[in-house]
Amino acid sequence: MQYNKLGKAGIRISEISFGSWITFGKQIGLYEVKTLMHAAFDRGVNFFDNAEAYAHGEAELLMGKAIQEFHREELVLSTKIFWGGNGPNDTGLSRKHLIEGTKNSLKRLQIDYVDLLFCHRPDPDTPIEETVLAMDYLVRGGYAFYWGTSEWNADQIETAFQVAKQLNCIPPTMEQPRYNLFFRDHLEKDYVNLFEKYGLGTTIWSPLASGILSGKYNQGIPSDSRLAKEAWLVPDNFMHLIEKTKKLDVFAQDLGCTLAQLAIAWCLHNNNVSSVITGATKMEQLVENLGAADIKDKLTPDVLKKINAILR
Repeated sequence: MQYNKLGKAGIRISEISFGSWITFGKQIGLYEVKTLMHAAFDRGVNFFDNAEAYAHGEAELLMGKAIQEFHREELVLSTKIFWGGNGPNDTGLSRKHLIEGTKNSLKRLQIDYVDLLFCHRPDPDTPIEETVLAMDYLVRGGYAFYWGTSEWNADQIETAFQVAKQLNCIPPTMEQPRYNLFFRDHLEKDYVNLFEKYGLGTTIWSPLASGILSGKYNQGIPSDSRLAKEAWLVPDNFMHLIEKTKKLDVFAQDLGCTLAQLAIAWCLHNNNVSSVITGATKMEQLVENLGAADIKDKLTPDVLKKINAILR
């Protein structure tokens, strides 16, 4: 497993990481969480991602129990704050919720600090000045080593950097955007100036486009599948994407890998990607995903050109 620096920060994280969204507390319990986390760690994964919103806190509780079997210093752990409950002050990026939400996440995770702390979404109801000051407090207070954003647009991130400079606060280090073969603009267009100007790191999510790029929906949406249960994940152009997926599947086979490995390796090939967050409910799925690291070197300029031709 290769380890990348998180932008200009000194911390190094595994190029493929393991996340808890959708799976921890919803599809798998403590035994599976422990088994998969140990298997991932044994294969070189050191970065594990979470959020207060995942399974309404259950994902953090499960990960918190699992990591008691590890040495804390060997892990890079993250969580994200925005959706903490139904109360009037349980959501958003106010100073109150950021500080209380972070402390509650740490209790569930059974740790004193997280390595990476994200503002899970932008908050139009809270001034960015208040959010930046609160994140600065959390980092200086030792509750997190680095802070960042998730699904903020380029202007919002730029404003956060400018406000941090004006207020003599610690600026954001990373962004956690969606990025895959079908969704590319944020990383390849919108954030380019941020990468050049600030050396922003990224921990990208949805490399398989909610499972579409695994190929499991090529023959339709099974009734017990994730897309059947969460219809909001189904894009309007679903059938158009499936046609491209089928062509990519054939191309992956010719390349000697699975479609999922091709999709993850393609994300890894972008130099502005610090880590690709993957998920899994079964051991074979985890092993397959981690195998993408061995496929990255096969993505020559000619191969990438052929992939773009299929997508076009």
